[in-house]
Amino acid sequence: MSTTTEHVQPTGAVEGYRPGRTLRLSVELRRQFKRRRTIGVFALMVVLPLVLIAALQLGASDNAQQNSRINLVDVATASGLNFTLFVLFATTGFFLVVVFALFFGDTVASEAQWGSLRYTLATPVPRMRLLRQKWYAALVLSLGAFVLLVAVAVVAGGITFGFDAIRTPVGVTIGQGEGLLRLAGMVGYLTVHLLVVATLGFWLSTITDAPLAAVGGAIFTMFVFAILDQVEQLGAIRDWFPTAGEFAWTDLLQTPLDSGDLFRGVVQSLVYAALFTALAFRHFARRDVTS
Repeated sequence: MSTTTEHVQPTGAVEGYRPGRTLRLSVELRRQFKRRRTIGVFALMVVLPLVLIAALQLGASDNAQQNSRINLVDVATASGLNFTLFVLFATTGFFLVVVFALFFGDTVASEAQWGSLRYTLATPVPRMRLLRQKWYAALVLSLGAFVLLVAVAVVAGGITFGFDAIRTPVGVTIGQGEGLLRLAGMVGYLTVHLLVVATLGFWLSTITDAPLAAVGGAIFTMFVFAILDQVEQLGAIRDWFPTAGEFAWTDLLQTPLDSGDLFRGVVQSLVYAALFTALAFRHFARRDVTS
């Protein structure tokens, strides 16, 4: 008996056990990088800009110029930075939403579906640490995929269309250096905005054992709000939707800058993200993972 108690800490844990050393982020990231969905998403991030370049090269540019509507498509081939802005514009409404929802919504629900969640907690890994590490891992993967998309777009677009300054649809020219800084600001803003659908998927992932339900539920919810956002009769109510400010990053193309909508979008997105994250931790703390 004395031999046994010598190896037990005052907290009741075995000697050498440190909760803060369980499930390190590097371990979780290695596990996630080995999954097919992770490899597939990162591969799509490389392929998508190349497909868009091919589409722009093969498309009828004359028809695009005759279109009276001025948008980023009209100047997509002006430079590599312009092409990158077009990629952001094309992926903001759907593609990036799916990517962030996938990484966050799949992380806990997939473990529960496989039955490995209970064994991970029995290692033992504290519940809140497990959830926190999975949140961090999902953020790293989502942001990594996003940055990869932008980097490939800049390089591939620059090789194809030249490494010139940004030319906006209204004829304003932004130098390369300033253009890269504004592009970084756009990526930062979009990352914060996409945390809304990401954390919503994360919350749903702690509720259900079906990854598809968590991911699909988050995407479906955002699409519903996007549709309602088109109903002008709703008036100012639309400003409080989680999809509000989805394209506010385009304000960074203005000279001088108008940061009003950007600031509101960041604050509102952070509030939604904090709320959904808190709900996820609250629910997971009370969840029965043994059944």
